[in-house]
This record gives sequence, C-alpha cells and structure tokens, in this order.
Amino acid sequence: MAPLTLSSSVSSHHRSSADELAAELTKAANEAIAVQAERHHDDVMSKPREVVRTFKCQRKQVGEGLAVWRSIGRVELPDLDPFLSFDEIEISPPAGFLDHPHRGFETVTYMLEGGVSYHDFSGHKGTISAGDVQWMTAGRGVVHAEMPGGEGVQRGISIWINLASKDKMVEPRYQETASADIPVADKDGVSVKVLAGDCLGTRSALRPRTPAMCLDVTLQPGARLRQPVPRGWSACAYVIAGEAVFDDFEGGAAKTATGSRALAVFGADGDCVDVLAEEGGPGARVLVVAARPHCEAVVRDGPFVMNTREEVEQAREDYRHRRNGFEMADGWASDHANTAADFAH
Repeated sequence: MAPLTLSSSVSSHHRSSADELAAELTKAANEAIAVQAERHHDDVMSKPREVVRTFKCQRKQVGEGLAVWRSIGRVELPDLDPFLSFDEIEISPPAGFLDHPHRGFETVTYMLEGGVSYHDFSGHKGTISAGDVQWMTAGRGVVHAEMPGGEGVQRGISIWINLASKDKMVEPRYQETASADIPVADKDGVSVKVLAGDCLGTRSALRPRTPAMCLDVTLQPGARLRQPVPRGWSACAYVIAGEAVFDDFEGGAAKTATGSRALAVFGADGDCVDVLAEEGGPGARVLVVAARPHCEAVVRDGPFVMNTREEVEQAREDYRHRRNGFEMADGWASDHANTAADFAH
C-alpha cells in the first residue's frame, strides 16, 4: 500500500500546485478585467455636468449660541429635489433643540468639530462626535432633542432629504457610523470619506431610504476627482474649506471656482461631476451630495414635510394627540429637557 500512499501524495501535490496556478491566473485575469473596466468606465463617464448656479453662504446668527450658513432652503434656492435644506451650523450652550417632532423626511448630521448629543422618545441616545455621521429616517414620526455635546463651539453639517410619498409613513430608523468606521478612498492626491454611496471603488454601508450619495472630498493642490452621478439625480457641492474648481473640462463652460462656504449646483445633463483644486492653491475640502428626486408635490410646515396640506394637518393632529407614530411621546421628556427644567428651578 505504500506506493499507493506515495502515489496519492504526489498526485495531491500536483493537484495543489495546479490549483494554486489556476488561482493565480484567475486573480491576474480578474485584475486585468478590473483595470479594463475602470478604463472603460472612465471612457463611458464622458460628460461631466456643468455648474448652473453658485451661492456664497453668509453667516446668520439665530439667537444666542446658534449660527447658520444656509445653502439650500434660502429664498434663492428653496429646495433641490429631494434636498429640503442644507446648513452648516455652529452651536454652543445655551443654544440647542429641545424636544421636537419630525415626520416625512430624513435628516443627515455630519459633525466637523465637537459633537451633538441626542435623545429620542424610544430611548435612543448618544453623541455624534467630530467625523461621525448619523442618517435618521424620521418616517411616520420621531420626537427627539439635539443639544451641544460639550462646552464651546460645535460645528457640523445638517441636511434634510425628502421621502417619497410611499415612504413617508415607514417606521423610523437610525443609521450611525463613527468616524473611524467610515470607509476612505485615496487616489492621486484625493482622499474621500464615503458617508453614503460609493467612490473610487469604496462603498458605504449606509443605505438611505431615498437613494443618495454623500462624499467628504479632500483635494491636494492640483488633484482632481471625477465622480459618477446617476443621470436624473440632483447634485451639488459645498466647499467646506479652501478653493475648489468645478466644470473645468475640455469643451465645457468657463470653469467655476468657489471659495469656502459656497455651494455649486450642477445641471441635470451629464453622468459625472468634476471637482479639482488648482495647482499652487490651498487645496480644498468639499462635500459632494446627490440624490434621486421624487418629482412630487411638497407641503412643509416646520418639522412636518408631506405631499398635501391635509397630510400636514394630520401630522400635527397625530403629534398633538400622541397617536399614529407619536404614541411614545405621551408623558416623555428627553434628558436634555429634564436638565433644562431642573436648571430653571
């Protein structure tokens, strides 16, 4: 039996070597296919969108301890379907947002400095710290409080995204990702934190109810990002810091350059957006966002965003009577509200 054992061993060895060779060949072939696919993708992604509007955002003081730079939700740009508002916010004590309701949309909170503490009527609470992102689907109803997470100035981005009529009464959902867990893509002087969607082959685990993309893009001087955006989606870019250039492409319009705290709105024609930082400049940090529009009627009244006036009134009645999604608000008060009440006494 020994020869059989030896023969079996040799045969197994040859099979192992053959399997390893086949695996290497397969890996090489897949890598070659990936490279070709990327080249093909670059070729196909051949029509960058032009910038159709730009807005310089001015700091607006809203009471003690709260300042806002508003880009979407202003008179000149009331919305950008499905985006309802886009704000950079600075908040410090004693300012804050004590117990209040929401229905019919999603909120995105992305902290740049400091943090925001929150507590909702289901008992969900915590702190969104610098670099963290929270994607909250309010759906049929949420009641919560949001307050500064510490002393001094806390700074972040707040975005409201509308829900389609079919999704306005879904159950609430939180998706939260700590800064260290947000995937990062790096290439040729470009570093991207992929908050939602995908970029440079890197994909976020967040799944917004309204299909959306949200990218925190840092560009070294001379670096460029060409980012795919599905046709038909609304898209814009907010310059957090530095100086960014958009639609600087061959055969396109004159390039559009914007400094910090400015919004560039892209036109609908095209399948990608170009963002770059010029050679010799300071570089740029840009939040690129895009989402699929609903093309539906929008009626909003404070924290309620629905499709008809009757639905908004119904939301107010539901909240007032603590029903149809607001049951847990009955008798509830956030930790922040209780602290404020104790302080007042």
